[in-house]
Amino acid sequence: MFLSNQDVIELAAWRQRLHAMPEVSGEEIATAAEVQRFLGETKPDGIVAGLGGTGVAVIYDSGAPGPTVMFRAELDALPIEEVGQPDHRSKIPGKGHMCGHDGHMAMLAALGRQFGRQRPKRGRAILLFQPAEETGAGAAAVIADEKFQALKPDYSFSLHNMPGLPLGHAWLKDGIANCASRGLKITLSGRTAHASMPETGISPVPAVAKLMPALTGLSKGGIATEDLVLATVTHASIGEPAFGIAPGHAEVWVTLRTMTDGEMDGLIASAETLVREASAEGRLGYALEYHDIFVHSENDPEAAALLRAAMDAEGVSHEPGETMRGSEDFGRFATVSKSAMFFLGAGENMPNLHNPNYDFPDDLIPIGTRIFTRVARDILG
Repeated sequence: MFLSNQDVIELAAWRQRLHAMPEVSGEEIATAAEVQRFLGETKPDGIVAGLGGTGVAVIYDSGAPGPTVMFRAELDALPIEEVGQPDHRSKIPGKGHMCGHDGHMAMLAALGRQFGRQRPKRGRAILLFQPAEETGAGAAAVIADEKFQALKPDYSFSLHNMPGLPLGHAWLKDGIANCASRGLKITLSGRTAHASMPETGISPVPAVAKLMPALTGLSKGGIATEDLVLATVTHASIGEPAFGIAPGHAEVWVTLRTMTDGEMDGLIASAETLVREASAEGRLGYALEYHDIFVHSENDPEAAALLRAAMDAEGVSHEPGETMRGSEDFGRFATVSKSAMFFLGAGENMPNLHNPNYDFPDDLIPIGTRIFTRVARDILG
């Protein structure tokens, strides 16, 4: 690896700079500009901006025939108020890098420094800073962007930090790496009434009371047995905040999660049946909307083998581990390339992802960079 101690110090400082300026999905304008500024110093052979919205692709071309290898990081943060107190804590109220995407970007920036000093011997390396991973919209938007056609990779690689695993220890498996999921917004419509005469209205309360446990009751199986079906109610609202009005409107939000896309079809059908039955029984109108749609992520065996060989060469301990219950839109790149993703331990006593006091450990930057660098050199020379 061609990173000096000074590089590591500067990359950690840059990660902390990103941490302090979080932007949520679809709004990553300043973050994308900062990526272009920082990676521009490496004199890449091309930068494609505005990719799939705010995405940035940084290109290092050998000038010789060969494959295109893409490494992906995420630009977006979360709508979570940071409660931790690092010196580099978020300066944006209500927003924070509580998933470690700032650290993932730093690893790709480290790759950029190395490719800036020594180009691949063949083919191209592309560093993709993708927007809107947290909503599941970013990867699809990048792939649909006509500018992506000129960048289309043969191999795509990514990682996610994983609190709870020993620092620097990796999980990497063939097959399903991340579950499929989607958000279902259920809207129930009845008729308001005076609170003293609720019988003159049509209240959604009985339907909501029925749906909450019924939807949750669709859950079964688990990750270990690879038959996970999970329905999690995340939000509910009924009527207006007034004592004089019997409600006529309600919303229930539920996240549906399965191991594979095929199993998701069955869970959707079951959830929609429950809504139809509860609405009919309560004489309610209903509407269904789907948001944050993630397909499952599946590692290609050849791409996973390349990552595994890189970890062995770099002395990074690893095991197959488990499928991650959380979803990742990186799975969409499997439609255009051989792709694989691994999980890199962030420490056993770290706050969990999306906790309001999470802060990516800078010690992971050189570890992840070593793995990605070895993969790139193994494929591109």
